Amino acid sequence: MADLRDVNLNRLAVFVAVVEAGSLTAAAERLGLAKTMVSKHMQRLEAEVGASLLVRTTRRLNVTEAGRTFYDASCLALRAAEDGLSAIAGEVGPLRGTLRVNAPIDFGLQFVAPALVELRRVHPELEVDLQCVDQLVDLVGEGVDVAIRLGRLADSNYRAVKIGEFVKWMVASPAALGAGAAKPAELAMLADRPYVAVATLPRPLSVALEHRDGRKDSLRYPNAFLTNTATAARAATLAGGGIALLTDFSIADDVAAGRLVRLLDGWATAPANIHAIFPATRFPSRKVRALIDAVKVQWLAALALRSGKAKRSSSRA
Repeated sequence: MADLRDVNLNRLAVFVAVVEAGSLTAAAERLGLAKTMVSKHMQRLEAEVGASLLVRTTRRLNVTEAGRTFYDASCLALRAAEDGLSAIAGEVGPLRGTLRVNAPIDFGLQFVAPALVELRRVHPELEVDLQCVDQLVDLVGEGVDVAIRLGRLADSNYRAVKIGEFVKWMVASPAALGAGAAKPAELAMLADRPYVAVATLPRPLSVALEHRDGRKDSLRYPNAFLTNTATAARAATLAGGGIALLTDFSIADDVAAGRLVRLLDGWATAPANIHAIFPATRFPSRKVRALIDAVKVQWLAALALRSGKAKRSSSRA
């Protein structure tokens, strides 16, 4: 078994760069080193750890099973070092290193991506890796620094910071409703309508709503147009595919512009939280705190804009 004292830890950064770049040449360009120096680092690292990490052929570079395991461990080690340096660097100075963020697609596109752009304007040395998926990921296993979660948080060892709240509205396109059709007043009146749903939700075919006066109602559809992302569900609804239960933040502009019609006035899902989560075992680094603050700014700006539009619409009415 290799002894940590025999491993030059500086080579971990070179190894990670090689795996991520996919070749020695690309890694050399990224690191500003000669290709021969990168190759020598890899040869010495394999000798130090006592295992073959890379398989090099004339056409491509492959990572061995041992190399993949060592890559994951190297990423965690480098990130922990970055977080430790950030934690002792004080509250001033530019942000550096890589910030890996995970977010749902719709929220990520609308709020997280602009927030990261603003961070990069202020801190141009900060590298960003934004992953937008609607499936939950293992933050530690995937090397994610901070993730955005919508709705109830599962029990975990992650730390959480609340960003805001959202609800969902029942909506449909004007074409799906039909010309001159009256808006349904009760949930039961929507039972025979085509339904668009997000398949990754725990109960995609079930609708549970609350009225502002405290009444509650629910409905379960026997089938639906199913898709694996909320963004695709919105697109299908805009195209006239049926009615859908969608987040207010993702469709507020569509409703205001008339592209979608909000059904069942006064009805919505119970308010749910938006959280930023990060591993509890990791320092709450300046990068993570800065990202959370930047997303909050984007969220509050959107709320203010929506409130202003609502007031103007009310005054015109």
